[in-house]
Amino acid sequence: MPLEKEDKRIRVSQPLTRGPSAFIPEKEVAQANTADERTNFLVEEYSTSGRLDNITQVMSLHTQYLESFLRSQFYMLRMDGPLPLPHRHYIAIMAAARHQCSYLINMHVDEFLKTGGIAEWLNGLKYVPQRLKNLNEINKLLAHRPWLITKEHIQKLVKTGENNWSLPELVHAVVLLTHYHALASFVFGSGINPERDPEISNGFRLISVNNFCVCDVANDNNIENASLTGNNFGIVGSLSELEALMERMKRLQEEREDGDTSQEEMTTRFEKETKESLFVVSGDTFHSFPHSDFEDDMIITSDVSRYIEDPGFGYEDFARRGEEHLPTFRAQVSVVITHRYDDYDYGEVNQLLERSLKVYIKTVTCYPERTTKRMYDSYWRQFKHSEKVHVNLLLMEARMQAELLYALRAITRHLT
Repeated sequence: MPLEKEDKRIRVSQPLTRGPSAFIPEKEVAQANTADERTNFLVEEYSTSGRLDNITQVMSLHTQYLESFLRSQFYMLRMDGPLPLPHRHYIAIMAAARHQCSYLINMHVDEFLKTGGIAEWLNGLKYVPQRLKNLNEINKLLAHRPWLITKEHIQKLVKTGENNWSLPELVHAVVLLTHYHALASFVFGSGINPERDPEISNGFRLISVNNFCVCDVANDNNIENASLTGNNFGIVGSLSELEALMERMKRLQEEREDGDTSQEEMTTRFEKETKESLFVVSGDTFHSFPHSDFEDDMIITSDVSRYIEDPGFGYEDFARRGEEHLPTFRAQVSVVITHRYDDYDYGEVNQLLERSLKVYIKTVTCYPERTTKRMYDSYWRQFKHSEKVHVNLLLMEARMQAELLYALRAITRHLT
């Protein structure tokens, strides 16, 4: 039975903050968008698409990036390609559901229906063609543990049969999955608010599916209005934090000028940093944040779970503690970025990144649905919101690149 119109969207009561982001003051986004370049671009985007969603408004703090982002997304979703348009939006829904990102789910439910999608599919995966269901395994691996993807996963999808995928179709699907996994990181990392919808009485149509989404604003007791004089948010502390960072950067620059570091030492530093990342976001290391922010039991509504299988499957560190040789994939392939990876001194990570930033980075990239405003506020307290949005863009791109590299490695091995 097809869904009634009012059942196609996930609803939520009005959030405590207005504007496109629960993390960034509305006036800062508005002021940034009054610059001529940004205003002209946003007017053009509105005239083309008929709407300015909250992602676009926040991302417009970096107009040059936004232009490339929208162009790429347009090619993925609307230009000629191997996948039918409704399938593209349904794959986007499946990808967003892995991180319980109801914001993106609702956006693509609308687009799915507008492009001629069958409304019954929105009842859940059991109503979709088997070939779409077959994407579940690669969807969950890409989202949470992409290093586990093998050529066997690719072969299973492209093998001859009624429900097989052609290689071009599969590549298109993989690009969509990785794009929307990464975009979910941006949505949660930037505190993107639900869209206002005139068709719904309270004006909002997204639900917070766990304790780490929009309702986290309530969990933080409207932290935007809280006193900033305490140890965690003191102005003096922020200034000394910035000065300390500048001093560390200066010292590192002097060390670089003193002499070259051997490749062996660079490798040792890389492995050390990788091991230490295991201890970020684990056990009692969250001394800076209340334990309630990191509960393992996530509340997943039926509106989201209908689009995924194995909802308990999530991120796990790719190496065990105490393991000497880490199975990292350092882009040792014949591409132009090889030396950029190999020549970077990972020893600088520990010296430049404060612990609160490490926690934020790992949360946004590995389990974005757990991101809170407290985490966002806790790092780089003296920096502008546009600079923090820049961090989120870097995290989104890095995550997508990592997923694509693992997927393409499996596809390459299948072809050879």
